[in-house]
Amino acid sequence: MTKNLKLFAAASFLAVISSGPAFADAISDRQEKMKAVGKSMGIVGKMAKGETDFDGEAALAAFVAMKEAADGFEELFPEGSETGGDTEASPKIFSDREGFEKTHADFEADLETVTSGEAPADVAALRASVGMVGENCGTCHKAYRVKKN
Repeated sequence: MTKNLKLFAAASFLAVISSGPAFADAISDRQEKMKAVGKSMGIVGKMAKGETDFDGEAALAAFVAMKEAADGFEELFPEGSETGGDTEASPKIFSDREGFEKTHADFEADLETVTSGEAPADVAALRASVGMVGENCGTCHKAYRVKKN
């Protein structure tokens, strides 16, 4: 084997090996973002259901945390990260990228709406916001998530 061919083979091998952890990072990063969204949705959901006391400022802070977690989320699905890391990402994300990105954009737009003004004034206002944001969560989960047991 010539020196150039050996170098090419070594570089190719390193490229393949190094691509694995990048996908693992994308998977773990998107899982962390989803945990943050879930935690925040739990906070506002419990308030909306009356399971915890209403606190408009805490609700607004939870929506802001969701918005921050949603930022850049759609970029954490590079080709090749379809499997591994206990991902719950549906293959549909990769075959219907346009639909996935539109669904995510709708989610971000609703979060922009609920975070651009004052904190919810009362439980009724909070319920409306939770319903709007939650609908996007459900739409995305139904279409683009594979629930693991």
